Amino acid sequence: MTIDMLYSKLHRATVTDANLNYVGSITIDRELMDAAKLRVGQKVEIVNVNNGERFATYVIEGERGQKDICLNGAAARKAEIGDIVIIIAYASMSLDEAEQFKPHVVLLNSENKIDEIKDYV
Repeated sequence: MTIDMLYSKLHRATVTDANLNYVGSITIDRELMDAAKLRVGQKVEIVNVNNGERFATYVIEGERGQKDICLNGAAARKAEIGDIVIIIAYASMSLDEAEQFKPHVVLLNSENKIDEIKDYV
């Protein structure tokens, strides 16, 4: 048996752009992707703190150092520029793996700069 567990997240990212006329997804600064151990094409859940929306999409790599968090395609209707979002990735793991695994959490400030990186028990 496997269960879905929190793998990593970018906590309180600020949406910097919303591009309705793009083939879906979320563009994330490469530096932030690396910090959260996210991969191109990986499924993520987005939680909008401002309006309560929750939706799933996949990651597209943004330019390193630009601090971009851009919702693309239909997802652009789920948030406005300046909204605060939590970007969550899950992983399926065995019960034994889940006992040992520590989620990777990247805490961001209002400018999408990394405040702290934590591995939780």
